[in-house]
Amino acid sequence: MKKILLLSDTHSHIDETILKYVKQADEVWHAGDIGDLKVTDTIKKLKPLRAVYGNIDGTDARKEFPLDNRFTVENVDVLITHIGGYPEKYNPRIKKILTKNPPKIFISGHSHILKVMFDKKLNLLHLNPGAAGKYGFHQVRTMLRFTLDKGKIENLEIVELGKK
Repeated sequence: MKKILLLSDTHSHIDETILKYVKQADEVWHAGDIGDLKVTDTIKKLKPLRAVYGNIDGTDARKEFPLDNRFTVENVDVLITHIGGYPEKYNPRIKKILTKNPPKIFISGHSHILKVMFDKKLNLLHLNPGAAGKYGFHQVRTMLRFTLDKGKIENLEIVELGKK
């Protein structure tokens, strides 16, 4: 069993509230728009990190993190990208990947809008954790956390970090 903390769109912001949840997780996943790499460097000092770069991320982030990150944890196939869309409105590049070989969980960020949607056509769970940072139009900073256990996604919960 693994406890996962999923965040996105930090835009260079990391604080003690985020780190409190990082410390409770077994792994942290970041769906892009990291901003300053102090964010990911701080997380990596505490927990294993899987991440992708986003559209605001510079050369350093793009050297360290991929555009897409596909991996398996606890027998769950996961695909993370920053700009991916959501069921019925996937980004065309991602739609090709998902249609050809759908993961069990598809994660994207970018919109700053928290979404948890099941795609019945592709039989996958789409997650967007919203934005954990303070930059953008969102009003409330959010993340998601859940557990993966022997192929199952359990205990999914929204973490609200307060107003930005």
